[in-house]
Formats: sequence, structure tokens, C-alpha cells
Amino acid sequence: MSDGPERRVVEERRAGRGAHRRTRRRGSAPRSRGPLRAFAAVLAGAALVTVLHATVSRDVDARPTDPVPQAPVAPPGRPFDSLLDRVGVSRDGSAAGADLDGAGNSLSARALARAGWTPGREVTLLGTTLEVPDYAPGRPDHLVADGQQVRLHGRYESLTFLVTATGAGGAPVGGSGRIVYTDGTGQPFTLTAPDWAAGPAGDAALVLPYANTDAEDGAGTVPGAVRLYARSVPADPGREVSHLVLPGTGADTGNLHVFSIGARAADHGWTGTWARATSAYMEVGPWQDQTVRLAVRSTAGGHRVRIRLDNTFAAEPVTIGAASVALRGTGAATHGSAVPLTFGGRSDVSIPAGGQVYSDPVDLLLPPQTDALVSLYLPDPVYAAPLHYAAGDTSYLGEPGGGDLTLDTTGAPFTGRLYQWPFLTGIEVADGPGAVVAFGDSITDGVRSTRDGHARWPDVLSARLHARADLPHPGVLNLGISGNHVVSDAYPGEGASVNASGVSQLHRAPRDVFGQYGADTLVLFAGINDLRWGTPPEQVIAGLEELAAAARDRGMRVFVATLGPCAGEARCTAQVETARRTVNAHLRSRAPDPSSPFDGVWDFDAVLRDPQDPTRLLPAYDSGDHIHPGDAGLRALAESVDLDALLGRSRADGGVQGEVSADTPGGGG
Repeated sequence: MSDGPERRVVEERRAGRGAHRRTRRRGSAPRSRGPLRAFAAVLAGAALVTVLHATVSRDVDARPTDPVPQAPVAPPGRPFDSLLDRVGVSRDGSAAGADLDGAGNSLSARALARAGWTPGREVTLLGTTLEVPDYAPGRPDHLVADGQQVRLHGRYESLTFLVTATGAGGAPVGGSGRIVYTDGTGQPFTLTAPDWAAGPAGDAALVLPYANTDAEDGAGTVPGAVRLYARSVPADPGREVSHLVLPGTGADTGNLHVFSIGARAADHGWTGTWARATSAYMEVGPWQDQTVRLAVRSTAGGHRVRIRLDNTFAAEPVTIGAASVALRGTGAATHGSAVPLTFGGRSDVSIPAGGQVYSDPVDLLLPPQTDALVSLYLPDPVYAAPLHYAAGDTSYLGEPGGGDLTLDTTGAPFTGRLYQWPFLTGIEVADGPGAVVAFGDSITDGVRSTRDGHARWPDVLSARLHARADLPHPGVLNLGISGNHVVSDAYPGEGASVNASGVSQLHRAPRDVFGQYGADTLVLFAGINDLRWGTPPEQVIAGLEELAAAARDRGMRVFVATLGPCAGEARCTAQVETARRTVNAHLRSRAPDPSSPFDGVWDFDAVLRDPQDPTRLLPAYDSGDHIHPGDAGLRALAESVDLDALLGRSRADGGVQGEVSADTPGGGG
């Protein structure tokens, strides 16, 4: 966790909370301000006489006088915690005084604590540190957004809100707020949250199994999940924030409940070099007193490294007893020593349900295109874990009861093989040149490419960038998930599941794209699974353009790829082919459109299709299942990308940025 402006936000919140507590404990009515105002008027008159006297004296004898000190102007707004005035968290069996939804229902303090969300604890969501409300019986723990001015100070790239909604009949609630900068300018933003009981679990920060109630028939619990959401809005990193104005939602549109606000500093200096998305929360092991050693490969290089661990979709915290990072030798053996990692100075860390943690930075020379190993020791039983399911790289597992092997260099104790990536979602390097996010489905994930061959198209794209000495070498982050959809959730977002196709790209983008440090370019290559499962092409197009618009709002450059052919695969019917052509035709039409949300359109369809039958993959590129390209096809995709255009440089061939591009021609489709 980094110090600086992000830490300052937490400290301001704590200061505000202390003031709020002192006011509550006094418990007396506000005292009359009449005598105080009279006394202030006398002081003001005396000050005026003094100033007039100083002015007259200077005119008479021209002798210098000391300047009159000016009282500092208080910054606008108040610390967030001093604005809290609602109680929405209660003890089980004693919900009196707490009411989140206007019907006597509230969040359970016990359920929050079981999830690791204890009062006042810091939780990292969407790459931003927030503070859990310091909830206790009768103590205000949130506010309802209604135009309040919240004091912030610093340069930030984004603000994150912990929110939920009630009172709109199950519909989302939102409104427009404003970030105000110290130069007097403002930036509007929209903040919307789903209903706490009816909203989707797919993009929830935390799902609790029940709520408390103070109904007339006695305090108890209400069965059925309730949810809190994290919502991030971009800020201008080049300007200093003075304060923000929360949305006003109106009396008849429901309530937008805000529990915490965090800010991500603009000068963090981190760039992703490796990343994977969480596919689902799935049964594992069980693992106990056991070490996993995860194989990764860098894209950008650096001398200072940290890792990111996620407990996404989980219902309870998980303890990492120790962790390390090392360059890889052969198999599970390290090249040199393994470097122990700490978290806030400790060797162990507990990750709350739904939360993330970043390790403290360590000095390690990690060159580009280099294999590395991240080891995690799990002291307590782990029966289910958030993981990336379709790992194309082989990782390793120590024996149950084998203890902490994180500093082992030989690899010999790692007798098991692991074909998923649990918990580990990112590796970052300091002072990198930015990162490209490849956001897609199984073709991006590398399904049916050679295991341990680093043959996915983002792998080849990264290698091409590294081979160009005249270009920066950004990180290339593969956030593809096999079976993933743009619009609909495959994995429901809660509970252990056998479906590892993830929540929709619309739901996971805030975490997997906009939560990535240093990401400045987005490549969208998805939609065929939506069409194969019956989603209309118009919804796929709308989803892709919504993702692109959100990325553009964050200052990212956005490229989109047309969908490859899949005739011959069981679900790729003639109707799907018609829908695919509709999507591709629309994307191609956006290339010359100045209002397009895309900076460029990559014609991956033209690269992959068979000129003799444009509904099918070129036989040389077909992995055998007629939908996934093999190594040769994936290489062709990466080699069709104009690297200069990708990085926003002038095209060597004089082409214009934004045009449809594919180095491999094809016909039809």
C-alpha cells in the first residue's frame, strides 16, 4: 500500500470521525450563538479600528508597519466521516435504530466481520484503498448522497465510492456529482449503484448472505443476499482536487447510500507487467499448510516489483502466511534466491472477502520477456478460491502439510502440478512505460495454444514490441477469460461454481481494466460467445461501445477487433454467422467515423478467415475445433497489428489512425 495522497484521504476521514464522535458524546443541544456573535462583532470592530489607524499613521509619517495577518481560508467541504448521519449496520438480534432501506432492514455487523470487513479496517477495491465505516450500535456509518461537499486535497487519477441503493423498487439509483479543482473548474461525474437486494452479484464488491430486520414481529434476519458495490470515476491527474460534490438523487428516485470514499494518487508510478482476470470462485484442494508456486512471464521490465492478490467473489477472508517472488530457473526451481515479500511490513496478510492487497515493493531486476515464480503459503484450510481457470502455463504445488516453501530454490518439494492461477492477479514494476490491456475471451486467453509456449496473441504482440528498439516496451496485460461474454454473466458472481467463464466484461471492466495501474490502451476482442448463446448483435455492439466510452473517459486509447469466423463449431449456426457479420460490419463502419469511441479497428476476421469460405477459419490457422486459432493463427493476429498505430505514433506507411487494418487480406465476411 503506497503512502501519499491516498493515505491522506484515510487520515482526513479518521480526523472527521473523531470530531463526529466528540460531538455525539456531548449529547447536549447546541448552545445559543447570540453572545458569541456579539463578541465577534466587537472583535471585528476593534480590528477595523486597528487597520484604519495603521493606514492613517502610514500617510502621516510614512513609516513602515507590519502587515496585518490574515486568517487562513478554510477549504471547502468537510471530511467525509464528519458527514455521516445514517445508521445502516446493526447487531444480529438487535437491529433497533438501524434502517438502511426505510423498512427497518440493515446490514449485519456479524456478516461484515465474518467477511473480514471489521470496523475501521482498510480494504482495497478497484486498486484503491477505502476505509470500512467504524460501525457500532447507534453510530452513523454512511450518508445518503444529497449534494454534500466532501473535502479532498491532492492529485488523483480516480475516486472510488463504496455504495449501494434502496427505495427505487429494485432499480438502480444514481445522479450527477462534480469534482471541483483548486483552479475553480469542475468536472461532472455520474454515480450509480444497483439495489442492495435486487442488484447483480456480478459486479458487487461484497455479497452478504442475509440482512437484519427490526420488523414489528421482532428483530431477526431476512434471508437472501444483500450487496455493496464499488464504483470508480476518473479524475484529471494534472489538476489538484479541492473537494467533490456528491450527487443529489431526488426524493422520488430512491436513495444512494455512500459508506466510504477513496482516491488513487496520480503519481503512483506503477505499471502492470503481468495480469490475469479472476474467472470464478471454485472448489480447490483443500489446501492446508501448503505452498503454491505460480509461473508467470513478464512483458515490461523493471528494477522494483510488487504483486497483487485478489479474494474476488469470496465470502470470507483468506490468510496468506508468506509470499515470495523469484526469477525462474527450470521447472519449479528458482534462478538465484527467492525474494520474500511483505504486506505493510508483515510477512503474512489476511485478504478480506472481495478485497485486494498489494505487496510492499522489493528490489528485483525483472527483465522483459522473463519467466518468474510467485510462491504463496496457505497455512489455513482453503476449500475454494478465486482463480483464473484456463491457465496456459504449468504451476506447482507443494505437498499438503509441507509447510512454508516460499524461499525454496531447488523446486524439489513441489511435487504437484497446478493448471490454474489462484489469488494472483497482477505483477507490477515501477516507472514502466504504460500498459496495453487485451480484453477478450478464450482466443485472447490462449485456449488450444501450446501449453507453456507463450503463444497467445498478446504474448506474441509483447515480443514484437520488445524487438523494436525504436519503440517503448509497455506491459501487455492478458485479461481474457475463456467462455467470457460482453453482456451477460456466465459465472453468477457469488458462491463456489463449476462455471469458470466469468462475469460479463461490462461487470468486470472496472476491476480488470480500469483498476490496472499504468494501463493507457485497451484492445476489445470479444462478442462471439454472446452471439453463440443468443444475445442479439445490437446488444453486443452496444456493450462494446459502452466499454470503449468508459475507457475513453479515463484517457485510454481504444482499439476494437472484428470477430473471427467459426462455421463448423457446434453452436456457430447460420443465424450466428449472420449476427457476426452484423457486428463486424458495424465495427468496420466506425473506423472513419469521427464520433467513434474507437481509435482504430483491427480486422481480425480478415486475418483468420479462409478466402475460399469466409465463414470458416483458414485451415492452417484452425486448432481443430473450428473456432479457436492454433499457434499459427494467434501469431498471425499479433503480426497484423500496426505497432506504431498501437502506441499512437505516426504510421510508417502513411496510413491514418482509426482505419480498418489487417495485414492479411481476406474476402467476404
